[in-house]
Amino acid sequence: MTGSDEQLARAIAVRLDQAAADIAPGIAYRLQQARARALDGERATATEPQLAHAFAGGASAGGGRPLWAQWRLWAGIAVIVAAAWGWQQWHAYRQVLTYEELDAQILSSDLPIDAYLDRGFDAWLKTSSAN
Repeated sequence: MTGSDEQLARAIAVRLDQAAADIAPGIAYRLQQARARALDGERATATEPQLAHAFAGGASAGGGRPLWAQWRLWAGIAVIVAAAWGWQQWHAYRQVLTYEELDAQILSSDLPIDAYLDRGFDAWLKTSSAN
């Protein structure tokens, strides 16, 4: 903290002390009781068995069930697997369509079958498609 920060903190502390001195005794007692109840409630929420469960790796998102036993996790995994399988099927279908188009173009051309069996023609196709 810098010097000005410390001065500000002291000034705030003095103002709070002055305001606390002006509080009626009945209100001060009720505030003290409310603070005690709040602190007791805080202690009750952080009990030892809950902390032991948290540190033992018992992560659960709801219902006290472990993460692996929740249906939302398995539903999400099922959706991801279904999407991956669907994408693979669609990709395979697109490949089949591409091969069908290529076969149709080759079979509808005017070249005889012997030209396709010629090794020189095959070499020419490879070089012409590379360019």
